[in-house]
Amino acid sequence: MSVMELKERHSSATDTVNNLREQLKQKRLSLLDTDGKSFHFSCYGNFSVAGYARSQGRTPVTFGPTDLVCCRTLQGHTGKVYSLDWTSESNQIVSASQDGRLIVWNALTRQKIHAIKLPCAWVMTCAFSPTGQSVACGGLDSVCSIFNLNSPTDKDGNLPVSRMLNGHKGYVSSCQYVPDEDIHLITGSGDQTCVLWDITTGLKTSVFGGDFQSGHTADVLSISINGSNSRTFASGSCDATARLWDTRVASRAVRTFHGHEGDVNAVKFFPDGNRFGTGSDDGTCRLFDIRTGHQLQAYYQQHSDNDIPPVTSIAFSVSGRLLFAGYTNGDCYVWDTLLAKVVLNLGSLQDSHEDRVSCLGLSTDGSALCTGSWDTNLKIWAFGGHRRVT
Repeated sequence: MSVMELKERHSSATDTVNNLREQLKQKRLSLLDTDGKSFHFSCYGNFSVAGYARSQGRTPVTFGPTDLVCCRTLQGHTGKVYSLDWTSESNQIVSASQDGRLIVWNALTRQKIHAIKLPCAWVMTCAFSPTGQSVACGGLDSVCSIFNLNSPTDKDGNLPVSRMLNGHKGYVSSCQYVPDEDIHLITGSGDQTCVLWDITTGLKTSVFGGDFQSGHTADVLSISINGSNSRTFASGSCDATARLWDTRVASRAVRTFHGHEGDVNAVKFFPDGNRFGTGSDDGTCRLFDIRTGHQLQAYYQQHSDNDIPPVTSIAFSVSGRLLFAGYTNGDCYVWDTLLAKVVLNLGSLQDSHEDRVSCLGLSTDGSALCTGSWDTNLKIWAFGGHRRVT
């Protein structure tokens, strides 16, 4: 077979795949309810969740000048901040930076409790264990490193690595401890897989994707474990999809969620555990239902210059009424999830970040939001008075 014939066959196959993808999209839409209360999606989120809410007279959440303010700036990193996580008690934060350090902060006093020098400076993710006794991190060394915060420091004053989880064939992009225990952790990687680890042994318990056809076909960028059912988790990937997994069935993804047109940089479960949100390079956030596989809403802000900044990170308020989304241009939108409307942009407030918002997270009690940026700083945003982000 000649090169020209191969090119023609490849072009024909590509057209067939694109046609099938469009047919599948239309079929999904046709299966949705159409009674006015339905979850029917049209381009960029003029979705009836918001339309129905408006028809019922629902109004957007409102923010006054003192309802959300930057109360603390955590300064100490000398490189871009890439990741952060809160302890379950909400008084400590761990951050990872390209300066090659993890810093554990007292969120109330700004005090640095630990400054951990990492084996590899190119760190991309970090996470607190549920008890707050250890932290995990990973990056371009393809290893997830565990640090026991109660361990004695070495002769140079550095906290030693207590466990190294080796096995990924690509960078570790994300990690999260399984809720309510310190012995299991899930990682996502540039090798297109996610892995469930037994930290006590350092061994893989399950691998998700890879050789299995239902797995991701490009780098995994983000994961989120379902707080209502820790046996399930979601992952986002450079293949523009999100996937739902069950740790008891590692051989295949439970569902695959389409809709994004760029890398899925962030995934986060909705508080009720029946939905999850995503953030993408295409500039949109989306909300998916894990039971039906349908997209429920898209969150997209039109810009006058048609320059759509990618979404880097997302988090939901305690009730799910608010969605916080960080963007590469330094904006951080607070979305009303019900009405698909931006109710506040932290990037327009005093003391906002001066560069890309790379990560964010809400404290467990919903009283504060922390954002991290390439400007090397973290900022804690407090909700004033009556507003505790419900």
